Amino acid sequence: MKEVEDKSKKKRLEDVPIVLNFPEVFLEELPGLPSTRPVEFQIDLVHGAAPVAQAPYRLAPSEMKELAEQLKELSDKGFI
Repeated sequence: MKEVEDKSKKKRLEDVPIVLNFPEVFLEELPGLPSTRPVEFQIDLVHGAAPVAQAPYRLAPSEMKELAEQLKELSDKGFI
């Protein structure tokens, strides 16, 4: 029988010693997006080309729930 991995025992940011030694560098929440900078690259598009149609990656229900929560949080903060 395969043993189920306990994700609560995975390392968290608070468990990493360097984070504890320098808490001012590793913020709990991001303050916002950085200021706008000049663009140094470009993507040349091909006229008439369409995006490749591809089904989304399959995720377990728990992974899908986590993804939805993270996307909502990033959207609420204006990052996406």
